[in-house]
Amino acid sequence: VQLQASGGGLVQPGGSLTLSCAASRHIASEYVMAWFRQAPGKEREFVAAIRWTSYSTYYTDSVKGRFTISRDNAKNTVTLQMDSLKPEDTAVYYCAAYWDPTGQISTTPKTYYLWGQGTLVTVSS
Repeated sequence: VQLQASGGGLVQPGGSLTLSCAASRHIASEYVMAWFRQAPGKEREFVAAIRWTSYSTYYTDSVKGRFTISRDNAKNTVTLQMDSLKPEDTAVYYCAAYWDPTGQISTTPKTYYLWGQGTLVTVSS
């Protein structure tokens, strides 16, 4: 499976962007799909994740109430709706996936073994 991220761009503070991650083929059950981000000079950090079959979601505290992760089974796509964007949200955003039958959601980058290319999100006036 290959992941293709898209949707980044320049937006003013308070604005919105929608990121999409398209999988090259059907996502099997028990996969976890996630978004990470990496700002210049910083480590890659977890943003949000969703389990493919249970719809369970998890967000890092800094984006709760502002970002929404969802998935479309028919299109094999995961979407990250980002609202009320702040300058500190500026980063390269990556989609990622791994298979986990335990029902857990990992926030650790090294757990994920499928990665899409990054898409740059810049929040600036």
